[in-house]
Amino acid sequence: MPLWQELPLLLVVAFCLAVLIRTFLLQAFFIPSGSMEDTLLIGDRVLVNKIVYDLRDPVRGEIVVFRGTAEWAPQLTEEPDPGFVAKLGRTIGDLVGVSRPGDKDFIKRVVGLPGDRVRCCDDQGRVTVNDAPLDEPYVLENSPLDLPPNRDECRSRQFDEVVVPPGQLFVMGDHRLVSQDARCQGTVPIDNVIGRAFVIVWPLSHWTSLPVPDTFEDLPTPVAAPAPLDAPGAGDGHRDGTPQTAPNLGDTAIAMPILGSLLVTQRSRRTSGTRRRRLHP
Repeated sequence: MPLWQELPLLLVVAFCLAVLIRTFLLQAFFIPSGSMEDTLLIGDRVLVNKIVYDLRDPVRGEIVVFRGTAEWAPQLTEEPDPGFVAKLGRTIGDLVGVSRPGDKDFIKRVVGLPGDRVRCCDDQGRVTVNDAPLDEPYVLENSPLDLPPNRDECRSRQFDEVVVPPGQLFVMGDHRLVSQDARCQGTVPIDNVIGRAFVIVWPLSHWTSLPVPDTFEDLPTPVAAPAPLDAPGAGDGHRDGTPQTAPNLGDTAIAMPILGSLLVTQRSRRTSGTRRRRLHP
């Protein structure tokens, strides 16, 4: 085929592949706030594996992207009408997973699974899970100890013991002083989890994987009610709170083929001005 015929066809095929990857496999998310510093910095772009939790449940210590419940207040600000061209660009960008956000997309670290007893603090000011303390070197600027618990805000480090309900997760941000999380906004349904953030892909100077910290290893098993026999995963530990060993899904290997497209997207966005998909504090 002549180039003038082949090029449009290749563009259509590339667009369709990007939509399929965004819908079923991977999606890029932009970090606009400091609620996960210093693990994730403002301006970082992470890749989220969207199929991993179709095979297993989240594991303590993993960083997940999820849709907030009604208690999780959206953090979007009002913007003027962008016009038809900008709206069209945002729509196309959203199809391939690099543009406009949902109004309740958040990114946090999983601290408690169904049946876990999570509270703060022990005599050293640490969060405990089933009475086992967490040593969290990744936590930046922890909340003060001298403020009493307050369900209306997450300013205090202290919070009463929470028994994580079946099918829910207790999540927290790494920058505890500014993070709005399960301390004051409640647990998150596992079904609301979009996927696991497993690697920072942009900027290239921040490229790194996002493994589970060692402190989450060998924590006591949660005491969770067994799933009904007819429930998905009943009998194999799926969604019943039983700790599972995460299979090696080759997250980084999956990410490599689309890194080039992310780099091209980043360059094109410098001129297009379309808004990136964002996650909230």
